[in-house]
Amino acid sequence: MLDIFNVAIQMIEIPAGIVSLRDDRTKQEWTVEIAPFLLDKYLVTQELYASVTGESPSTFKGNKKPVEDVSWKDAVTFCNKLSVMQGLEPCYIIDENFEKKMSFNPKANGYRLPTDAEWQYACKANSKEARYGVLDEIAWYKENSEKQTHDVGLKAPNNWGLFDMIGNVWEWCSDIYDEEVYGSYRVLRGGGWYDEARGCMATNRRRSHPVAYKIDDLGFRVARNL
Repeated sequence: MLDIFNVAIQMIEIPAGIVSLRDDRTKQEWTVEIAPFLLDKYLVTQELYASVTGESPSTFKGNKKPVEDVSWKDAVTFCNKLSVMQGLEPCYIIDENFEKKMSFNPKANGYRLPTDAEWQYACKANSKEARYGVLDEIAWYKENSEKQTHDVGLKAPNNWGLFDMIGNVWEWCSDIYDEEVYGSYRVLRGGGWYDEARGCMATNRRRSHPVAYKIDDLGFRVARNL
């Protein structure tokens, strides 16, 4: 296993603000106030994931490539383990019967997934457009990915210094999508290497099962409270 302290985690301070969200399925729109928080400038890499969990689940192997083929449960378990390694309080309390019992401590100082609203706010970085730059310059997607993921940080970052917020792999967010309709399904954001251009926008929202769903264009990045 790699030494966790030799694997860089570079957190960017995201300022307070307000973000407007929309769900294309329900046509609902809402506004969320965002408190300042920290967000990793990079997707969690395979190197970092292995250094914390000892596991290498990804289809497309490479230390600096984003970890993929991970469920939402895998992602929050990683967050807890990384928190403990760094002497921080874990954010998630996970029961064996995960789907029926999982609690979250919003005041913990450990690592967590960004919320749906935090993710979109951080992705746009004050941009008024659907993307924070020209797609080919900021993202790996169907037209330029050569049917695989790529090392993180090779495309241009957004205005706040965050890389691969669009493209490369989709990202798990913390939120339940619509509990009444979809149960425990969680939000996915950002688009991936397999998506057409229309799927790679800051406002796109998808959802899937937090335990059963794992695929080669879905990963995550970590956040922390300030």
